[in-house]
Amino acid sequence: MTAQQNQIDHHRVYPNLYKDSVALMAISAALLKLAGVAAASVVMATDSNRENLRTAGLADDAVAGPNDLLVAVRGDAAACEEALDLADRLLAEQPTAADGGGSVQEQPPTSVQAAATRTPSANLALVSVPGPYAAAEALKALRLGLDVMLFSDNVPVEHEIEIKRYAAAHQRLVMGPDCGTALVNGIPLGFANVVRRGRIGVVGASGTGMQEITCRIHQHGQGVSQALGTGGHDLSADVGGISMLHALQALGEDEATDVVVLVSKPPASEVATAVLDRARSLSKPVVVVFVGADTPVPAGDGLHPATTLADASDVAVGLLGSAPAQPGDGALPEDLQARLRDAAGRLVAGQRYVRGVYSGGTFCYEAQLLCRVDGVRAHSNTPIAGNPVLEDIWSSREHTIIDMGDDAFTRGRPHPMIDPTLRNERLLAEAQDPATAVLLFDVVLGYGAATDPVSGLLEVLDRCRSTAEEAGRVLPVIAHVCGTDEDPQHRPTVVAALQEAGVLVADSNAHAARMAGFLATQAAAAHLAESGKK
Repeated sequence: MTAQQNQIDHHRVYPNLYKDSVALMAISAALLKLAGVAAASVVMATDSNRENLRTAGLADDAVAGPNDLLVAVRGDAAACEEALDLADRLLAEQPTAADGGGSVQEQPPTSVQAAATRTPSANLALVSVPGPYAAAEALKALRLGLDVMLFSDNVPVEHEIEIKRYAAAHQRLVMGPDCGTALVNGIPLGFANVVRRGRIGVVGASGTGMQEITCRIHQHGQGVSQALGTGGHDLSADVGGISMLHALQALGEDEATDVVVLVSKPPASEVATAVLDRARSLSKPVVVVFVGADTPVPAGDGLHPATTLADASDVAVGLLGSAPAQPGDGALPEDLQARLRDAAGRLVAGQRYVRGVYSGGTFCYEAQLLCRVDGVRAHSNTPIAGNPVLEDIWSSREHTIIDMGDDAFTRGRPHPMIDPTLRNERLLAEAQDPATAVLLFDVVLGYGAATDPVSGLLEVLDRCRSTAEEAGRVLPVIAHVCGTDEDPQHRPTVVAALQEAGVLVADSNAHAARMAGFLATQAAAAHLAESGKK
């Protein structure tokens, strides 16, 4: 009997117990670290979560409703019992009624109204409940005079429109739904990095895009006043950019903000017109990067177009008088091109393809765009226009650049920023493919991300190198680390560890993508030249 056949499924239901999604993802990650556990998911038992679990083959027979918390695990019998016991302990962790000195501590509030009453100075509510119930909680907060960060996803678009129209009518801001990143008055919220305060404000419909921009601003010695997310659907024709328009106006009126950066994937055309008109109306410069837009943003009237995420931060700090050491457009200096040509020249016949494995969705999107500059059209589970769809997401084909944070990969598992296990496994699989010419990946640091993103990754990279060497191949590896020296994981330490392992660490996602695309192009040229000699 195989190890797969020895595995069993177990689940446990906790009636009428609620935990927010960030806490549940962290518990899921803890269970997955146990030896013998093949899959683990801790979720509220909403219809959408139950469907995701069924797709993953978990807890299909569980009797649970949307107000119940559901723990589902797969593995050997002993490991499943250990995982369920650990879940019990982690879910039971609550503030005690008395601290070590014997003083009584307040129990956490159980409603938005109770929380607002207890903290009357608060002006922001963070909502993280299952999507079908998120709009109701957001409206409660708005009616109490609070702005809202709506972390929840799977919110129906009609609900999003309702709460945003209400917010606009009452001069309130809704960040989200599915807003995973913000910096408000210096406080990181969701997946965010530790950056210094400063005079650049950021508003974006892209979480990892905002992380890249804010981190690079910090690395250039400048700082961020506010970073406001809008959610990925805000610039659609249906929603109309309601939050983007409000956030731009707020940053325009903010005395602590001198430069504004606007980032998103291409908006609907009529929304782009309204957003750019609002940006032009501000009395301060606005840097605009619409990642992958077919039509360039017109310069002038206070607008400063940027070509990449990194370029957007560079233009912003330039407007404050700083001069970035290296351009953020991804251009490769001659000495680096020579190094990449040398690496391509040492590849063996058959090594031809870029294999990109990303945890950041916008990083994956931007990498596809920039690799195509070098003629690399990559298959992807989230392809840009003109790139082919990867039919089997578990098996790469030719050039492939995938987003491991997409729902198809995270059903029954935490996001790869929290638990990179699945990402690491994919890197090893790509290294074992004799057609792989270069591995390309990101490492995202900050609050919410894995506390130790390196140790397991280094082990996998060592196995990747050994696998290639045993087959008589070399395998160039290129990475981008999104983070700062103030993050809990400490970016300089992570970068040094990767470089020690032989990884080419780029200074931006754009730079990494251009390096991979250039190397693959050189490999293809060398292959054609060699074929012509025969």
